[in-house]
Amino acid sequence: CVHTGNCFVPISEIIAVEETEFNKKQRNIGRWQKMAKLHAFTVYYVKKARNHRWRCSSVTFWCVDEHLCNQWIQALKELLEMQKSRPKQLLVYINPYGGKRQGKRIYEQKVAPLFSLASISTDVVITEHANHAKDNLFEINIYKYDGVVCVGGDGMFSEVMHGLIGRMQKDSGIDQNNPKASLVQCNIRIGIIPAGSTDCICYSTVGISDPVTSALHIIVGDCQPLDVSSVHHNNTFLKYSVSLLGYGFYGDILKDSEKKRWMGPMRYDYSGFKTFLSHHYYEGTIAYQPAKHTHGSPRDKESCRTGCYICKESEKQLAEQQKECGLKREEGEEEWKVIKGKFLAINAVNMSCACPRSPKGLSPAAHLADGSADLILVRKCSRFDFLRYLVRHTNQDDQFDFPFVDVYRVKCFQFTSKLSEDNESNVMEMGKKRFGQFCRDHPACCCNIVNSTWNCDGETLDSSAIEVRVHCQLMKLFARGIEENSKDETAYSQSSVEQLL
Repeated sequence: CVHTGNCFVPISEIIAVEETEFNKKQRNIGRWQKMAKLHAFTVYYVKKARNHRWRCSSVTFWCVDEHLCNQWIQALKELLEMQKSRPKQLLVYINPYGGKRQGKRIYEQKVAPLFSLASISTDVVITEHANHAKDNLFEINIYKYDGVVCVGGDGMFSEVMHGLIGRMQKDSGIDQNNPKASLVQCNIRIGIIPAGSTDCICYSTVGISDPVTSALHIIVGDCQPLDVSSVHHNNTFLKYSVSLLGYGFYGDILKDSEKKRWMGPMRYDYSGFKTFLSHHYYEGTIAYQPAKHTHGSPRDKESCRTGCYICKESEKQLAEQQKECGLKREEGEEEWKVIKGKFLAINAVNMSCACPRSPKGLSPAAHLADGSADLILVRKCSRFDFLRYLVRHTNQDDQFDFPFVDVYRVKCFQFTSKLSEDNESNVMEMGKKRFGQFCRDHPACCCNIVNSTWNCDGETLDSSAIEVRVHCQLMKLFARGIEENSKDETAYSQSSVEQLL
């Protein structure tokens, strides 16, 4: 059995093996022209390119012995069957309206052929209105699927995530409105085929926003646990967040941009510039519990990568703490830190929030699955200083190295705006109990607009007073985190095609 060139591929990254039919023209080439019959098979595999991009490539092996050829095909297919993490049946939701309205075309032309090649059966649902996918996930038998795929942007992913996590809690009898509830882990993986205006989650968990790359991660059965933050107000569940919770600057941008959806993706640039010029700040009080279980810190420059050591160790440490203290330990017994001030931006991120414009993201050392969030407080400063801070997101400089910027790694936090009118909320009552009466002096020269809006993964929250808790590895993605060297990877499985042949 002969093959062309040198090709080393681990079994875990083979997509499919198929018998190959040679036509007359192929049979008459080179050394094979005198042979009456050729038998061959083609191996389709993942080829890694620059910038974490994956492509489907192939190599063909041929010989004159039909029995030998069939033996190799059977042997390779049996090895693929042993890859138990690979999905066989997927539920696919396509948002035909998101981004540039290319979701359906992207799926049909780029993704569906790959799923078919890998012998993955799919049930496809074209969403017709907001929350279509979320509502559908509460009605169908989700347990017959190996995963759920969403084709769209971050909004589509959020909808599918809320549907899946909500369904799991409902089936387990967990009350989502209880902010202290221990949520049931969602073991049905979510795959993201990027086709939206923003694909932050895909970029932060795969390293690139590319439909083919994401499809291949789904096919090979990658699994990346993901922390999820629950957001509550007054013992009422509001939203789940996996990337950004932003108050002040990023909340104002979202609120303004929602009025300009007709502008398309350009609306974010316009609203960002307008919000920067307005330079609004907001007074409030933040209480947080430090994430003592984590092995990292926001400024240690240890980026989250495939097989992240910090995520694994932090998960173990958190489990040990919960075992020692008991899951029902009263929250009042835990240590709380309190900060009052005037803020231009309050950001809490569960991941780096990297994107093409900001390759390092809002918090470069944030981890995907360590059971914590990075809480970034940008205090009132000059417009010029705030611009310096924003520019740091686009280069390699330490964006936290400013006297007006503080960052903390937390497992939960509460925020109450100074001018919050909801004095009945639990967050406010707990705040009064812990921090004493809120300061009421507000000189006329410092007057500002009343409240900002919370930006929760690209959606607005109605309440400014919120309680946030991080749930360690609550859900899983078809991803593997960002690889250190996606192009020059040299560590391969013992069971490689080259070794077999």
